[in-house]
Amino acid sequence: MRLLLAGLACLGWLALVGGTLWRHRLHQAAPVAPGAVLVIYASQTGTAAGLAKATAEALEVSGRSVALRSLAAVTPVMLVQAGEALLIAATTGEGDAPDDAAGFLARFHAAKPDLSGLHYAVLALGDTHYRHFCAFGHALDRLLHDAGAVPVADLVEVDQGDAGALRHWQQNLRLFGASAALPDWESPRYRRWVLAGRELLNPGSAGGPMYRITLTCEGEMPGWAAGDIAEVYPGSAEEAFLPKPPLPHRDYSLSTVPQEGELGLVVRLFRDEQGRSGLGSGFLCETAEIGAGVALRIRSNPRFHTPASRVPLVLIGNGTGISSLRAHLKAREPGTSNWLIYGERDPLHDRPFAAELEGWQRSGHLARLDLAFSRAEEGLYVQDEVRRVADMLRVWVSGDAAILLCGSVAMGEGVDAALREVLGEAEVNEMLVQGRYSRDIY
Repeated sequence: MRLLLAGLACLGWLALVGGTLWRHRLHQAAPVAPGAVLVIYASQTGTAAGLAKATAEALEVSGRSVALRSLAAVTPVMLVQAGEALLIAATTGEGDAPDDAAGFLARFHAAKPDLSGLHYAVLALGDTHYRHFCAFGHALDRLLHDAGAVPVADLVEVDQGDAGALRHWQQNLRLFGASAALPDWESPRYRRWVLAGRELLNPGSAGGPMYRITLTCEGEMPGWAAGDIAEVYPGSAEEAFLPKPPLPHRDYSLSTVPQEGELGLVVRLFRDEQGRSGLGSGFLCETAEIGAGVALRIRSNPRFHTPASRVPLVLIGNGTGISSLRAHLKAREPGTSNWLIYGERDPLHDRPFAAELEGWQRSGHLARLDLAFSRAEEGLYVQDEVRRVADMLRVWVSGDAAILLCGSVAMGEGVDAALREVLGEAEVNEMLVQGRYSRDIY
């Protein structure tokens, strides 16, 4: 019932923003300006259109030029010419495309466009009560994959307007230029936690300080899975429970599993050019006192969950991406096949969880541990390491291994390009479709 009420509240908000869509429809036939982000919606009842409008506004107030279009008005030429596209796709009935998609699909199949210059992301709307959940969103994703387009983020599924999934989409918009300071479309329903510990993981590093943050729950510990996200309110826990909290939440990958009895994060303290600390990292790494209350909500991230124990797992990442990668290793059962490829700056000072990783390597829990350091003598990045171990990577993938990738956008793009060189475009695209290749980049 709570989920239903949350969904209805979200849909009510969408109805409000959808009322202004008529202004944008007047410009449906207008050409797409160079450099504009193409925001496309395939809508049956208006929900996808409302989300597209909110998506466009989030980019516009952040300074990006945007072209908002119904899928019915989109041509293959528009996609070829666009550098970036965001697609919000509803599914109707038992997995059908919305009515406004038919003309586009016919034009697309006739033109067979080369979309290798397009970077995109898909928001798929659906209802798990139906057999083919989010089917049209997935079909649109595959269509773009097969035409050569490059996904910047993994597809986000939304079940009946789930607010957590919509916040995930809103966070992904930062990869297309949206500001991290934008207010949440709907605030998380926080719980109160206690800041139990803060440990510097890279003393002496020339890079930004990286901290291991540990929190304990007031009351019964909730469950979560490796790969899930902590939505942290970056201020007083008391104000987080106001009807309209003044600050937007910040996302952090979980580094622990519930069996450890605490919630862990790995956070790098960010400072801007004026030396000011980041809103979220400054709060967790500097401002909040040990023992203070922290408002936090755990958001499920099912496309980034740990695969079944029978599936070999290759974990790839850099920097604070070690947070989620460490949780996946902790979640894997003894006797599973696991391989970590991880990159940082300096081999002397930037080795988070070094003792634990080396222990897992000795015990066999880590079959391979390959490290790349950009400031070492050889100056390797993670993507360089992927190319170096190409032969073994092909062996693992041929054995049905899954790949989970976590870390910075630049690293994610570089590793994705390296994987396509090593494994081939068709193999990587097929792994994406199968869910054997998933990414959490930021």
